[in-house]
Amino acid sequence: MTICSDGPKAALIGAPTDVGGGARGTSMGPDALRVAGLERALRTLGVAVDDCGNLAGPHNPERDAVAGHRHLAEVTAWVTEVYAATDRALQVGSIPILLGGDHSLAIGSIGATADHCRRIGKNLRVLWFDAHPDFNTSELSPSGNLHGMPVACLCGLGPKELASSANGGARLSPAQIRQIGIRSVDRGERALLRQFGVMAFDMRTIDEIGMRAVMEHALADIDDKTHIHVSLDVDFLDAELAPGVATAVPGGPTYREAQLCMEMIADTGRLGSLDVVELNPAFDHCNRTGKLAVELIGSLFGKSTLLPESRIATAGLTGVY
Repeated sequence: MTICSDGPKAALIGAPTDVGGGARGTSMGPDALRVAGLERALRTLGVAVDDCGNLAGPHNPERDAVAGHRHLAEVTAWVTEVYAATDRALQVGSIPILLGGDHSLAIGSIGATADHCRRIGKNLRVLWFDAHPDFNTSELSPSGNLHGMPVACLCGLGPKELASSANGGARLSPAQIRQIGIRSVDRGERALLRQFGVMAFDMRTIDEIGMRAVMEHALADIDDKTHIHVSLDVDFLDAELAPGVATAVPGGPTYREAQLCMEMIADTGRLGSLDVVELNPAFDHCNRTGKLAVELIGSLFGKSTLLPESRIATAGLTGVY
């Protein structure tokens, strides 16, 4: 993770909107994460936290799609705000934590991170934890909801307002992306993923080789010049664990598999930016999903059961003594 002389710093950036989704409610996600104790959890781990509050943007007009996109102007406005806030945090050496809001916002956070990495000569690795690959386009999407299109937009597919970087090219190369937990893919979306060569680890792969092996593949070639961006859609988790989402898909990772993902990322020491999106308190039970998300964020910042040397010492044991 980004380390300064006085320890890691994090900037909480709330983006209370649901304009990119099909259901209302993710606009309440940022405050649900705060209520779940996110700032306290990070401070307990020695992280200096700056809660930047919530960004302001257009309301949800709840209109039908136009030319294959719902709320394009509103999503663009929110993405622009998120880009600017993420860039400000990165410029001062903080780890920006985007509190969503729907997943279309990642176009802004990852776009800013990609530009920052280019400026400072770092390699960007995006770890996309999601039940969906979000690689739809206006031609493929039956709904036109832009929260199903951010990865395609980041790779240059989509409306120019979202799909082009400041220099006119794609914001990301598909080779920079690793998708984990995928289990709901549209037919046309599948073809595009193959065409663009996005590395996606679906649930069958996780079942067959295990989450540890998947994460080893996803983190391969990470070095001290790598900036890791984690984009965590909470519907990545199994729906029984995390009911507070509008697009729940059964058969997701278990609690321990999800924690292992976060712990292995923390072990690299290269976490540089983070999205936590699609938390929808309208579907949750007593903020259960918000609390689980805070636990996962804690693991990303180094919280673990044993100290590293203890884990190494007990790695060969087959049981608990």
